[in-house]
Amino acid sequence: LCSNNNPYASFGATLARDEEQNLWSTPHDVTHTEADDDRVLYNMIVVRNQLDKDSEEWQKLNYDIYTLRQTRKEVRSRWKHILEDLGFQKEADSLLSVTKLSIISDSQNMSKARDILLKLSEETNIFPTSWELSERYLFVVDRLIALDAADEFFKMASAVYPKRSPGDRVDEGPRAPQR
Repeated sequence: LCSNNNPYASFGATLARDEEQNLWSTPHDVTHTEADDDRVLYNMIVVRNQLDKDSEEWQKLNYDIYTLRQTRKEVRSRWKHILEDLGFQKEADSLLSVTKLSIISDSQNMSKARDILLKLSEETNIFPTSWELSERYLFVVDRLIALDAADEFFKMASAVYPKRSPGDRVDEGPRAPQR
């Protein structure tokens, strides 16, 4: 039989290609390369793919790409955890879903959404210290404002992911006094 007659012949190759272009590691994400942080990751992938797989540069870029994707997954997981704790168990994924078709619900909410997002980045650890604010989360905060849940989200984020000073150690618990 000729493989051209088999509609599933290229299925594996298509999935691999989709996954490679899928910057957010979400199947069939149509938003990749739409935001600045997506373009950075996309450009890293393009450069990596032009290098020899055995080279040190390829390995470094591959590690950086993996690290960035893992960081994004962790941030999304933190947001989802808080949304679920606020009672949005069924809606969490849709609240976090942002595509190029997403719009701000009310233009008057834009500055409030920016303020809350900035406050989240400055006063909590919901984002890693090296994280550049993503336009994607501006849409999520806008949705929370429309649901009158933005302030509660901030309070929960502050409690669950409190900001630590640079001298604080995460792995240390209370210490017994030394004798």
